[in-house]
Amino acid sequence: MKYFIAAVALSLSATPILAKNSTDFVTDNTFTKGVEGPVFYKGYLYAVNFAKQGTIGKVDKLGKTNLFIKLPNDSVGNGLQFDSQGNLYIADYVNHNILKVPANSQGVEVFAHNSDMNQPNDIAITKRGALFASDPNWTNSTGKLWRINADGSTQLLEENMGTTNGVAVNSDNSKLYVNESVQRVIWQYDLDSELNISNKQPLIKFDDHGMDGMRVDNQGNIYVARYGAGVVLKISPTGKILQTYILKGQHPTNVAFNDEQTKLFVTMQKRGAIEVVDLE
Repeated sequence: MKYFIAAVALSLSATPILAKNSTDFVTDNTFTKGVEGPVFYKGYLYAVNFAKQGTIGKVDKLGKTNLFIKLPNDSVGNGLQFDSQGNLYIADYVNHNILKVPANSQGVEVFAHNSDMNQPNDIAITKRGALFASDPNWTNSTGKLWRINADGSTQLLEENMGTTNGVAVNSDNSKLYVNESVQRVIWQYDLDSELNISNKQPLIKFDDHGMDGMRVDNQGNIYVARYGAGVVLKISPTGKILQTYILKGQHPTNVAFNDEQTKLFVTMQKRGAIEVVDLE
């Protein structure tokens, strides 16, 4: 695939003065160190690996957490997404699946499977219900990028990438963002009406620390968890760092907005906790 390299190397030393700090939403060791995949739906926050691996927890607005489901067949979830009908999709990195929990149920079914996947990791969902999945190979520091169509079929979009991890789409589904954790770069793609990718360009590069989950707000700004740096960055669609949110822990794994996009929830690996940042 043809793409263009731009001079976009930035480090945390170039970021604005820290102006927003997080607080605890869910305290230490409520989740395992595998806490990931936060997603907000109808007033509740969901995240994987509540109390033990292979589970999904459900958190109310006061931070009270309960078990939502236990995954079958030794599956372990990573990324989570809801579609507009209330179906929940789960990246199962153990069994190379995208799982589905149908709306208003706690049953789990296989929505998509491809044995050529290394381990589906983070997922982003489009308005029509198609998913994009990152697929890292941590041993080789390589990765792939997949599209999972609304019928459950899978399409390999890119291979021989770096260590693909965070993935996000903007609100009108015209842009796709994928980061490579080891290589410390966020890639930006154009999406056409059929969700095909083109015009791959680096949005921003870093000199230190890794990256994990991402989300895009309604204004097109990208929020990325900087693993090991203890911050979340807000980045403009042109690659400018707009805001740095300092966290209590050092190892954020993923981020999610509440329904109003007034708060940002951050899963914290070493703590087994979830922190929250007030965006207003």
